[in-house]
Amino acid sequence: MAELTPGRESPWSDGPGFLDVAGTQLEVRRFGPPPADSPPIVFLHEGLGSAGLWRDYPARLCEALGRSGLAYSRVGYGASEPVRRPRTVSFMHTEAHEVLPVLLDAAGLSRVDLYGHSDGASIALLFASRHPRRARSLVLEAPHVFVEDVTTTSIARINDAYGTTDLRGKMARWHDDPDGAFLGWTEVWLDPEFRSWDIQDVLPDVSAPVLVLQGEDDEYGSWAQVDAVVEGVAGPVRTRRLPECRHAPHRDQPDVALAEAVRFLMETAEPPGSG
Repeated sequence: MAELTPGRESPWSDGPGFLDVAGTQLEVRRFGPPPADSPPIVFLHEGLGSAGLWRDYPARLCEALGRSGLAYSRVGYGASEPVRRPRTVSFMHTEAHEVLPVLLDAAGLSRVDLYGHSDGASIALLFASRHPRRARSLVLEAPHVFVEDVTTTSIARINDAYGTTDLRGKMARWHDDPDGAFLGWTEVWLDPEFRSWDIQDVLPDVSAPVLVLQGEDDEYGSWAQVDAVVEGVAGPVRTRRLPECRHAPHRDQPDVALAEAVRFLMETAEPPGSG
């Protein structure tokens, strides 16, 4: 894959590749036309995800809106550089405050819509609270804003199954270092110190419009997370509870998630040239 650098005229000029972010090579995938009058959509994957694991969903969303999009794999995921274990309990804060702003600068993006899933949704909230002028709107699937028993119980269950099922093989389809991706995530979420992780205190600093999509059968979080977002953020919030849907609305109910996201992003779109 081609290496992309901030010096290129447009990171949308090639196919999938790498973006140099402060000396770290991160896998990126781009969708739609180059950014023009409207902000691009930046996709932030879940705790075991990657740029590729979004599959065709970003392309479908960008095509429906006529918008550009960028997905990237965080350190330790996909084809990005390996992660140093153990991760710290502040790994999502680090991603939102230190990595994502530099990545957007490297890609030449100033103002963006963020589409985050699970940990990616939490990172989107943290970024928007620190950089309100850069986050135009947020689409959040199954966000975490505090730690619930249902989350750690489900993570402990898959952690126990990692060495005895075909889970490692499935991870290897999407990650160059499946052990680093999987264990780097489960170790920190199951760390007793992580039980006190809570980002509700920063929610009042989120002024961007927010859409929250939550599956009724989510095995990693409850509607209490959505209530906390609704009660905490300063900007307008729209929510959608999806029946027969687990932790990933864009995979379990892709057409419904897509329709909700398209409507929200069209309604919150800025006039051409204003972004």
